[in-house]
Amino acid sequence: MAASRALLPTPHAAAAASPAGARARLAAASASLRSAARVRVRCATLSSPAPAPVAAEAPARRISRDGSGGAPRPKPAVLVAEKLSEAGLAVLREFADVECAYGMAPADLLARVAQFDALIVRSGTKVTREVLEAGRGRLRVVGRAGVGIDNVDLQAATEAGCLVVNAPTANTVAAAEHGIALLASMARNVSQADAALKAGKWQRSKYVGVSLVGKTLAIMGFGKVGSEVARRAKGLGMHVIAHDPYAPADRARAIGVELVSFDEAITRADFISLHMPLIPTTSKIFNDESFGKMKTGVRIINVARGGVIDEDALVRALDSGKVAQAALDVFTVEPPPKDSKLVLHENVTVTPHLGASTVEAQEGVAIEIAEAVVGALKGELAATAVNAPMVPAEVMSELAPYVSLAEKLGRLAVQLVAGESGIKGVKVVYTTARGPDDLDDTRLLRAMVTKGLVEPVSSTFVNLVNADYSAKQRGLRITEERVAHDSPAAEAPLESIQVRLSQVQSKFAGAISDGGDIVLEGRVKYGVPHLTLVGPYEVDVSLEGNLILCRQIDQPGMIGKVGNILGQRNVNISFMSVGRTFRGKQAIMAIGVDEEPEKETLEKIGGIPAIEEFVFLEL
Repeated sequence: MAASRALLPTPHAAAAASPAGARARLAAASASLRSAARVRVRCATLSSPAPAPVAAEAPARRISRDGSGGAPRPKPAVLVAEKLSEAGLAVLREFADVECAYGMAPADLLARVAQFDALIVRSGTKVTREVLEAGRGRLRVVGRAGVGIDNVDLQAATEAGCLVVNAPTANTVAAAEHGIALLASMARNVSQADAALKAGKWQRSKYVGVSLVGKTLAIMGFGKVGSEVARRAKGLGMHVIAHDPYAPADRARAIGVELVSFDEAITRADFISLHMPLIPTTSKIFNDESFGKMKTGVRIINVARGGVIDEDALVRALDSGKVAQAALDVFTVEPPPKDSKLVLHENVTVTPHLGASTVEAQEGVAIEIAEAVVGALKGELAATAVNAPMVPAEVMSELAPYVSLAEKLGRLAVQLVAGESGIKGVKVVYTTARGPDDLDDTRLLRAMVTKGLVEPVSSTFVNLVNADYSAKQRGLRITEERVAHDSPAAEAPLESIQVRLSQVQSKFAGAISDGGDIVLEGRVKYGVPHLTLVGPYEVDVSLEGNLILCRQIDQPGMIGKVGNILGQRNVNISFMSVGRTFRGKQAIMAIGVDEEPEKETLEKIGGIPAIEEFVFLEL
């Protein structure tokens, strides 16, 4: 539990430390990481801030006495900025002084936040860098009563030594039930018929619906909410298929759900229910192209995130009849414009983001966030933490380049998995010359592999605190193995890191080892992460920018042909390496590029007769 004690500074240290000092200590602890690799890391790790001299103007603390009338002791203060149920407030009051100030203006929050150790918000309050800096080091925990944390500046919170926790599970059933309610309401034209009847119109023939029994429902995102929707849809007699690269096959089979690829899901479905996070790879993933692949007359339900649908494209699909109906609880902009063509469309059923709006869900969220905030204030490890814990600066300094390597190997590996197969097992192999006592804790590296595997296809922020929890929630079975290196004089903590994904299908066959696993291995050279092994092929390419992998027949002139295509399209090559098994047989070309080539450029590379397959991977 040593790590849990270092998770947050003590109340006295928190009251004294300044945000500027925390940022300075972060910069010192992670300087080698930033110079080693230019990669977007949403959850940086930092060292525990040392207490600074107490300023004369430090915020006053509430004082309480123990039951025996002993010496005064500080009691944490919690500011609740948006409505929280009494059940949650009761949990908070058992441990802290609680003040509820609903509907504060941003200026009022800035003026008052320095008086509190924790702040609890929903989606309406923006916890900006200015708010966190106004906390003057005393603010140690921000609790988001709900799942999304778009309104919290995570980087600024990390720099200020402030932990951010959320409540991701309590509203699962409520969201699933709302999805089913929209599904049934849309199928039977409930909202349209209701409005017509209240307007004095009796239109039975106009509002003939469609039956659900025997229809195919595609669930896009088979996480907690998606799986609950599947259970309920099966009870309605629907055939359920799902797409999710992380869905454990055994969990899907237990519910009676068939896991398929993205394209197969949208082409087979009569109804499509969206439960995927809004991340760069899913933004407007439902667009003109994807609507064009669907059955004519398909019906769409969205209780996830508005941004996954291109709303203009959906209006076009509704007008053409390609999409018969849509039922939407979320929108790209909330509230949507009053003149929104989508909201006003006669074949669209809408609700104002009511997915979590049940009495039971609101109470559950309140209790979940209250317990998370209290635990964090006590210095306990929080499974729902969404930003970084604090680790010793010396550990971060030594492992910094390997932290980047571990994440990038995970990030590459997940992109090689065919979407319909999911990930069954993950093994991380460390080759090291050090004994167990010198490298006795690989949690940070394991966490970063998990981060790389999970974050590209999820809205979850993974760090040392929640990595194992996040992996378990997604059915990832991660094991670790150490292999002794035969150079005891080596000073580096690690010779290499290897990531193996077992029992998976790969979209790039060249990454499959002789044992049938996807295998990637990397090393740190001159402080920079390098990819050194893909499947059975040895390569050597710096993990900067992006990567193109080509499996080809080993013959002269291939480097020139590919290089010419990229050069003609103004794509800058940073590194290029070729590895082969035997001369004249097969080889893999690994090409580092600064930017993503256009689709036509990649297709032209794939059209070279000697190239058997290729894949573009983002870092």
